[in-house]
Amino acid sequence: MMRHLIRVVTAGLLLTLTGAPNAAAPALDALRLPPGFSAEIYADHVDGARSLALAPDGTVYVGTRNGDKVYALVNRNRGARADEVVVVAEGLKSPNGIAVHDGALYVAENHRIVRFPDIAKHLRDKPKPEVVYDKLPTESAHGWRYAKFGPDGKLYVAVGAPCNICKPDPDHYAAILRMNADGSGVEPYARGIRNSVGFDWDPRTKELWFTDNGRDWLGDDLPPDELNHAAKAGMHFGYPYCHGGDIADPEYGKEKACGEFTPPAQKLAPHTASLGMRFYTGDKFPAHYRNGIFIAEHGSWNRSEPMGYRITFVPIENGKPAGYEVFAQGWLQENRSVWGRPVDVLTMPDGALLVSDDRAGAVYRISYSGK
Repeated sequence: MMRHLIRVVTAGLLLTLTGAPNAAAPALDALRLPPGFSAEIYADHVDGARSLALAPDGTVYVGTRNGDKVYALVNRNRGARADEVVVVAEGLKSPNGIAVHDGALYVAENHRIVRFPDIAKHLRDKPKPEVVYDKLPTESAHGWRYAKFGPDGKLYVAVGAPCNICKPDPDHYAAILRMNADGSGVEPYARGIRNSVGFDWDPRTKELWFTDNGRDWLGDDLPPDELNHAAKAGMHFGYPYCHGGDIADPEYGKEKACGEFTPPAQKLAPHTASLGMRFYTGDKFPAHYRNGIFIAEHGSWNRSEPMGYRITFVPIENGKPAGYEVFAQGWLQENRSVWGRPVDVLTMPDGALLVSDDRAGAVYRISYSGK
């Protein structure tokens, strides 16, 4: 079996450990969390773990981007660690986006949406998928989808721009689409979105919020990633004309002014690849975190000084962001080595927060004891 090195910081000392590709447990010692919080392994050997979706029976489904599998993390007793990791589907094309609706598992592949009906009864059967919608773009650039059902019962699917910067068909790219559960009635809900890989609805207002990754090659510090608020259908968030609400694109910015578009609700750190986001709907974390937004920052890939590789938090007060702070960090070490990359977050019924990591192939559980 192949083995690799994991670098861990413990009590100020840099250690070198050997372990299997999914040996994430020792590296958790490197994570830094606010007082009273702790992290543990919820499931390992989940290669390429990306988007997370919770089923009513407590099973957590996990999508992948570079792989072809979808996993189920079975937790029969609703404990602090999953009992079993089951491959429920394979042979799919970048099955990053997943959602559970009316007992069915929906999977957003690069080019289509498929469904596995009554999934709880067929976890080990490798059921054949039913095609729901097969007209998604097929380009590989920003070709991994994020999907989730909204409060209106419709399936929302993010479709990124097929490039760093270009002007694609606004009805099919750089948008968040929505459709009925059977794949009918497809329409753009929000436009001008370069690449969103995470969204959620405010539990109080039922309004959509989403992350968006800023364009590349404007420098280390420009433009910011974005946290956006789409309070209604039909809003445009600027791409490709404007970035971060006030930065005109060098190529397309002369065509339309930034004032024509909806600016971000909160500017995020530049090039951090802000992906999965969730409102914290639990009651176990301190009051500061309740109904605020946790964001998984996957980490920069072309910044001269790496940034991200962490979980950040945006408190929401009176419907607006009231700050932007680091919640969990340590996946990026001081020597610039990286042992993990957070992708998605999920509030669990017991109030814990799950975090997926596609580099370590694991899902972590962050809980609060107050001690």
